[in-house]
Amino acid sequence: MTPRGNERFTLKQLREVSSMLFRFALAAPLVFTLSFLAYAAEAPVKKSAAKPVANRAANTPKKKDYCDQLADGVRPDAVVIYKTVGDRKLEMHVLKPKSWQASDKRACYLTIHGGGWTGGSPSRMYPFAKHYADRGMVAMSLQYRLVQKDSGTSPFDCVRDGKSAVRYLKTHAAELGIDPTKIIVSGSSAGGHVALATAMFAGVEDPHDDLSVSPTPAALIPFWPVIDCSPAGYGNAKCGPDWKQISPAHQVTKGVPPTLLFHGTGDRTTPFGGAELFKHAMDEAGNRCDLVVEDGGEHGWFMRTKDEYDEAMARSDAFLRELKLLE
Repeated sequence: MTPRGNERFTLKQLREVSSMLFRFALAAPLVFTLSFLAYAAEAPVKKSAAKPVANRAANTPKKKDYCDQLADGVRPDAVVIYKTVGDRKLEMHVLKPKSWQASDKRACYLTIHGGGWTGGSPSRMYPFAKHYADRGMVAMSLQYRLVQKDSGTSPFDCVRDGKSAVRYLKTHAAELGIDPTKIIVSGSSAGGHVALATAMFAGVEDPHDDLSVSPTPAALIPFWPVIDCSPAGYGNAKCGPDWKQISPAHQVTKGVPPTLLFHGTGDRTTPFGGAELFKHAMDEAGNRCDLVVEDGGEHGWFMRTKDEYDEAMARSDAFLRELKLLE
């Protein structure tokens, strides 16, 4: 194909050369690309440190429900130490009605926060305390020992603290301005369990309490409580092998005070079946138990919206008026 001396290309040769150049022009980009990829595959890759991905769910603040919003503006009028365990002082956060005086003999509303016995704080229940302080009662929100790893505490200690609290109210009624025969104990979830415990579980006591003073209140108002501690309910592992001693559905006896129990059929934390067991046991023992059933209601349902909260509190008010505990 190369011309020699003075030789000239023929037309046929020129066509062949032109065809070869055209094919080369088409193939060149592909050859270049393949060569580059081969080089890149053999070249060492510089590794960079992986950047941690932020956990958006963990960093996103929990959206406040209606009760959280109500609690934001509430501050207790006093904080009372009702019990000391070692170097730990346990508190009652007190909300007083207008024109309160120590010489009063008012009804008392004690409310107890939930959190699976492992979390929560008294401020969560401030709206309930304020609701009844606004209606003339002396109201308290309770702090109690929580179950934590290596703390040595268990739900049995939560039970003991609840009973100690009611005993404190009764023995200090004169200075608190309350009537010791008109104490209502309420609570949500694990706090509902502690509330029920004040009237149950004989023998599960703090030996430092004055055991001659009954911890049983005049009425109970638990919301979606831990009420069945069996494997079918909630908290069986936390309670341990002696779970039945502090399982409300399994320890009902005659004399449990009138109870207004709120529970939803859609509760997947403290199953609704436990509420039915408890209601049946209360009926069998001749005790009053008004079971308010929310069809499809989930755990904590009426703390989330104003309408549901207002409806539940109206039901609670009516129950207490019927018992002559609220004017």
